[in-house]
Amino acid sequence: MVRLTLDLIAKTNNFKGRKEGTFSQYLKKITHINFSDKNIDAIEDLSLCKNLSVLYLYDNRINQITNLNHSTNLTHLYLQNNCISCIDNLRSLKKLEKLYLGGNYIAVIEGLEGLEELRELHVESQRLPLGEKLLFDPRTLRSLAKSLSILNIGNNNIDDIRDLEILENLNHLIAVDNQLLHVKDLEFLLPKLMKLWKMDLSGNPVCHKPKYRDRLILVSKSLEFLDGKEIKDVERQFLVNWKASKDARKISKKRSIRNEDAKNSYMSNFETMRHMVPVYYPQVGKPKILYFSDIQRYLVSGSESTASVQEDNTKTTEEMGNLSLKESEGVITKQDVPQPLDNSKEKENMLTEDK
Repeated sequence: MVRLTLDLIAKTNNFKGRKEGTFSQYLKKITHINFSDKNIDAIEDLSLCKNLSVLYLYDNRINQITNLNHSTNLTHLYLQNNCISCIDNLRSLKKLEKLYLGGNYIAVIEGLEGLEELRELHVESQRLPLGEKLLFDPRTLRSLAKSLSILNIGNNNIDDIRDLEILENLNHLIAVDNQLLHVKDLEFLLPKLMKLWKMDLSGNPVCHKPKYRDRLILVSKSLEFLDGKEIKDVERQFLVNWKASKDARKISKKRSIRNEDAKNSYMSNFETMRHMVPVYYPQVGKPKILYFSDIQRYLVSGSESTASVQEDNTKTTEEMGNLSLKESEGVITKQDVPQPLDNSKEKENMLTEDK
């Protein structure tokens, strides 16, 4: 076992002072400590290194982050390729700007609340059990919403990054070699990341979707590099014009379909009203549906006045209404049935009166 101690730091830096006061002053002056790839498995108290700002501990065997609570001036912490499974004991590092945790055993990004100066977070290639994916604690995301500008989450079996929408100042996203599948999820996310200018999604299934690059360029006005390839102004302007033309054609087509449907509906209603109308005509029987073209055969002779025809029609209609009422009541007499007009008897009576 190799533990990172003050004595080890002094020995490595060839400190030869013997007085305690001199040694303490020496530790206060230290700003950078590099113990990468030294088989370090634990961190001892480094509180005397009050001005320590950069600590290199990558490629070691550290399984827990400890004894950094008093290193409040730390700005860069390199812990990649260790055996860390949980992010903790970092909340007192208020000045921390860059945190490197790639290549560990971390399953959840958490414990970073209060790190309001953190600009870079690298958690790529976690050694997770088969089938598991890297997750984000919403509290940590909210805490990093205004500060985080660079995020590396590559190779972590991630299939959804919509939760990152809260990172309003994110300008560089690295999410290579994951399981992102749906372009629609990215179209949802990108308009919310208004400062994102560089994104790399290489190695995800979504990269093979039709029009993948075109669709992402159209939804993000800030994006300048996608999957390592620059987005030129000419390319973006061409896609914008193409999209506008396509939308215009869609609108025109929908409008034409609506107009055609309205015309067909009107013509259908007109044909129905033109051919089928209820007409009552002066004869015994129930009202029938007639065609306009057939009405003339039921008109009375020209010798009768229009007023007489209307009067007879009205009378017949009333009689038919009464007959229908009685029929529904089950009581019909012979007198109830309307009789056809007999013009010959009427004329005979008129001649008798004249004589």
